[in-house]
Amino acid sequence: MYIPFDEIDFNARVWVYQANKHLSQENVATLTETLKAALDSWDAHGKPLVASGKIFHNRFVVIAVDESHEQPSGCAIDKSTSWLKEAGRLLNVDFFDRSVAWLDAHNNVHTTPLTEVKQLILREEITPSTRVFDNLVATKAQWMKRWKVSAGSTWLKRYFEAKDANSL
Repeated sequence: MYIPFDEIDFNARVWVYQANKHLSQENVATLTETLKAALDSWDAHGKPLVASGKIFHNRFVVIAVDESHEQPSGCAIDKSTSWLKEAGRLLNVDFFDRSVAWLDAHNNVHTTPLTEVKQLILREEITPSTRVFDNLVATKAQWMKRWKVSAGSTWLKRYFEAKDANSL
């Protein structure tokens, strides 16, 4: 059963999928309607899931399910990834590329290959205060509180410490 994202419980489990390119407004509209229809009939072993989904920054698809009503089964989770794979195929978008870091430079979302992160830190193009997206948040509350965080408080912290110790 689909409900609006702002109405889903703060403890709802979330999954964040990132598009490998900026989605046009037309793509966002199409994906939003497709997602709503899929989530409205999403179930686990025949029991409806209370779920929501929304697209942010024309790049991120966030799917949430309120587990206090019904737990999503492995098959249900597989269904959701299948929707995104199919949508990606139709829109020529990859929602599953994990080889990049997601940065928010003055509300402008961009990516950088993980292999280039150290060099960007050395050149101070990424600083401890650079906002990054933590797409591994597990609940809506975590998503709200720490989806966008400073790079210095993430896994990137070790590179800043190494830079300061001149061992990068």
